[in-house]
Amino acid sequence: MLSSLPIIKTARLTALLAFPLSFLASVLVGMPGAHAQTPQEPTSPPPQTAQDQGEVVRTYTELIQTDVMVFDKQGKFANGLTSSDFELRIDGKVKPVEFFERITAGSVNEEQQLAAARGASRPSPNLSGPAPLDRGRPIIFYVDDLHMDLTGIQTAKKLITKFIENDMRQNDEVAIASSSGQIGFLQQLTDNKTVLRAAVERLRVRTNTVVDFEHPSMTEYQAFLITNYDRDTTDYFTEATMRDNPGLSHDAAETMVKARASSTAKQSTAVTTNALAGLESLIRGAEKLPGRKLVFFLSGGFFVEDRMSDTRDRLQRITSAAARSGVVIYSMDARGLIGGLSDASTAVAFDPSGRLFRSTSGAIVASQDGMNALARDTGGKPFFNTNNLDPGLEKALKETATYYLLAWKPDPETRGSGRFRRIEVKVIGKPDLTVQVRRGFFDREPEPLKTARNDKRDKNKKPEDKTPEAQVRKVMLASYPVHDIPVSLSLSYLKTATKGPRLSAALQVPHEFLSFVPTNGKTTATITVVGTVFDEKGNEGGSFHNRVTVEAPTAEAAKDAPDLTYGFPIYVPAGLYQVRVGVRDEATGRAGTAHSWIEIPNITSGQLALSSVLTGLRSQGTISNASAPVPGSPEIVNLSITNRFSPSGYLRFLVMIYNAMRAPADSKPDVALQVQVLRDDQPVTTTPLRKVSTDEIADLTSIPYAAELPLNRLPAGRYTLQVTVVDRVAKKSASQQTRFEIE
Repeated sequence: MLSSLPIIKTARLTALLAFPLSFLASVLVGMPGAHAQTPQEPTSPPPQTAQDQGEVVRTYTELIQTDVMVFDKQGKFANGLTSSDFELRIDGKVKPVEFFERITAGSVNEEQQLAAARGASRPSPNLSGPAPLDRGRPIIFYVDDLHMDLTGIQTAKKLITKFIENDMRQNDEVAIASSSGQIGFLQQLTDNKTVLRAAVERLRVRTNTVVDFEHPSMTEYQAFLITNYDRDTTDYFTEATMRDNPGLSHDAAETMVKARASSTAKQSTAVTTNALAGLESLIRGAEKLPGRKLVFFLSGGFFVEDRMSDTRDRLQRITSAAARSGVVIYSMDARGLIGGLSDASTAVAFDPSGRLFRSTSGAIVASQDGMNALARDTGGKPFFNTNNLDPGLEKALKETATYYLLAWKPDPETRGSGRFRRIEVKVIGKPDLTVQVRRGFFDREPEPLKTARNDKRDKNKKPEDKTPEAQVRKVMLASYPVHDIPVSLSLSYLKTATKGPRLSAALQVPHEFLSFVPTNGKTTATITVVGTVFDEKGNEGGSFHNRVTVEAPTAEAAKDAPDLTYGFPIYVPAGLYQVRVGVRDEATGRAGTAHSWIEIPNITSGQLALSSVLTGLRSQGTISNASAPVPGSPEIVNLSITNRFSPSGYLRFLVMIYNAMRAPADSKPDVALQVQVLRDDQPVTTTPLRKVSTDEIADLTSIPYAAELPLNRLPAGRYTLQVTVVDRVAKKSASQQTRFEIE
């Protein structure tokens, strides 16, 4: 398919690409077809110190639904079951199954199947953007670093890194979060592996805030036993305190021990509360994501204590939130095989009577109880007591790939009572099958529980700014993009001769989402456009905002108005950046946002590098041979923002090759280039490695390469275009990718 890709010489670049040469110097300025002005360029770079859809078990007027996984003795998904095979009980009462379907997680149809289970109609094309042709899975790693030592952190980093490099699919989106928040701005859902690798590198050991400096050392579990009136543990520490303090009475020593245990227990519950609050917040935020979500909860264990904390209540709330958000949790103990909870740094208590050993022998199991509950109650599984978590991760990915969806009618007289409803599902007459199902949900969301973090945020809350720009920024800064108005965002960079790398952002809104209204004898649509560039620490750099008015001669003509496009250029140093953009229709108040990452290499270092891959579509039949002269005016091929193409055309792309080393013999570069098209991480086609011509190029530090490929042989779906350059003089290589879709 790509075997005839031509190497395009610079002399023909204007005619063949029709990304005119002037365009290379000023990407996105005066973009063809744009209906918005481009703001003035900033004079200096940004500061470098700059920071419903269908979800499972969600209550609706029509139906409530839950997801169920069924496995045979070999652990394989049990296919071929029907609704009559299942018995569903809610609070022990048998409920008829009103809706039943087998669903593949991350498939194109998943959202529509989930909506159908709720009795909802298919989303109107006027209320949502173009549906992706290939979907992936949202996968979240929640690292409970507040309960991890160095070994646990290393285990977590190794596991996540292996997943990113080997198991992450082309269309998957992944987030890495931590209970301490140390990942910061990189704690976002993304398909960008550079961002995910940087997030993993931020994981560090956190100083344990539960500290006991007295002798003999008291563990968290021992402290909880004492606060729960365990006599053996209390007597042991009381006697030890009396030995260390001659003349101290038994009652006074016991009072000291209880006070010490209470202090340790309070520290422990505070840490656990923060860890679980972070997990609950993460899960509730995931409700806005389509389809089913998989969360890996990596921890070193924590204790569920009833007298001094609300831990058990929080676990139940997380279970309900996971049900409403379509989240399945797989818990993993990062400690591996555990001989005991003490390590080499902990002084072993002298216990000839064995009382302490008897009372604390259940510490390991107790530290895993909460993790076990999080997994089992959300329909997942725990993986404990193994030094190799890789099989557990692989099993979780495989197990959650397919599920059955069951839906039932709620009882009108009991709905909204605020009770926690228990779910039971079994397969009738097939005892060899194992069922994994959520264990319950609140039929009405309870009030949020208070935490020190929430209290601080509430106290610092400022009065809301209700200007159009502020409203767009509020939506734009949310954890996940908003699609009430679909927004396409394209980021690219090129090296400029005088100012270094130039980052260009371009957004596009389909014209059918513009609300045209009569205004002073005209038909206009007014859109507020806002955007900000962030560095990897979340510091704000360049930003823009504008109020764009689009005019149409008549209301009828507005139906065929061009899509709204808007471009913004900014000069930035090398680094990793995220651009966030938002738009708001002033007539309806609806908003849409988009986020995207881009890594700009350090071109000034002299190392081999590539620009972004710029793409456009040439309609079929206009040019039969891309390297042949074109009579008359050259065809204009506009830069694509959506990267969605018709199969009847040709995808034309351009990339700039920077810093190729020159051969001593002729002082010219010897550069070869290869193009690959991939789908689901598998090569659809690969071109041979071909030498890039440098004839007629004045500046050999920036070598342009342009080519095109026919799309008529590619079925509809998502693809990756990967360009790899080999510098045969320096023996170095560099690659760049861009994604595109065939409609």
